[in-house]
Amino acid sequence: MKRKLSIYSFILMSFVLITWGCSKSDDNNTPNTATVTDIDGNIYHTVTIGTQTWMVENLKVTKFRNGVAIPNITDGQQWRSATTSAYCNYNNNLANVATYGRLYNWYAVNDSNKICPPGWHIPTYQEWATLMNFLGGENVAGDKLKEKGPAHWGISNTSATNENGFTALPAGTRSFEYATTDFSNQGGETFWWTSSVHNATIAWHSSINCLMPVISINCQLNKKNGFSLRCIKD
Repeated sequence: MKRKLSIYSFILMSFVLITWGCSKSDDNNTPNTATVTDIDGNIYHTVTIGTQTWMVENLKVTKFRNGVAIPNITDGQQWRSATTSAYCNYNNNLANVATYGRLYNWYAVNDSNKICPPGWHIPTYQEWATLMNFLGGENVAGDKLKEKGPAHWGISNTSATNENGFTALPAGTRSFEYATTDFSNQGGETFWWTSSVHNATIAWHSSINCLMPVISINCQLNKKNGFSLRCIKD
């Protein structure tokens, strides 16, 4: 009888150790093997950081989740005058999409047709703040989110760790404010829209650049700017 109890105890202890080991792996925020697919068939990897699960890549979708097409505006003046949903490719070059995703105005974020796949949404300002605080705060979180090395960020990207697998890339922007520049900052900076509105013309966004380890989230810009999008799980 004692021998049987010893065997059962050994099995129980092994189960506890395996379960604890899996929990520790989750605490290290290793990338998930799970993926999610948008309505266009684009596949995104996911990563769990703290209590949140994020897409690893920026959105590339050209339709809302119900199949309604998002207008692709290539002309700069038309982009700056639009007050409804729109997307573009950086420099209107399709070759940029595979690496950096597409750029969207804020109206696409707020559209009732919904831009993220079912079960996902564009993060609020507070959800970005939760991510930033989990990673140690504004002054260090940027480096923890950026892809390591100079392949996309350039030689100044020496302190990035990407320790959680978020893999932020410098997708650049399409500017509303400066008619002469239109597309800018690919390779040096990335902006993501939040779903949080500031007022009738301004919305909140987050940003990371190549020169500093910070992430800026206390920022608002005109909704007509073209920024990247990341989805977070509901």
